[in-house]
Amino acid sequence: MINPQKLLQAQEDFKKCVPIFTALGDTTRQKLCLDLAAAGAEGINVADLSGKTILSRPAISHHLKVLKDSGIVEPIKKGTQIFYKLKLRDALVPMKALIEAVEEILDDDKSLT
Repeated sequence: MINPQKLLQAQEDFKKCVPIFTALGDTTRQKLCLDLAAAGAEGINVADLSGKTILSRPAISHHLKVLKDSGIVEPIKKGTQIFYKLKLRDALVPMKALIEAVEEILDDDKSLT
């Protein structure tokens, strides 16, 4: 029998992960994340990102906003420009909690594995 408290915890963890799943569920945003990763700790601005894709600057800005709102991307202002860098470590904390909650449920009920 699965512990109802653990199920509730997993449900709450899933809810916390919805913005991350939504943000990373789009292939364009996945590509942007890889471009941001390649840019390193200094980050990259929208103009340079637009050179790596066929998207317009407004389209890139929209995708960056979704990534920022989910906690995956961090904007950094340098002078008059805004550079973006990945902030995955912080964003993955809710996903790690979800994985742990699901693993606990699976460990409790071996019939689910």
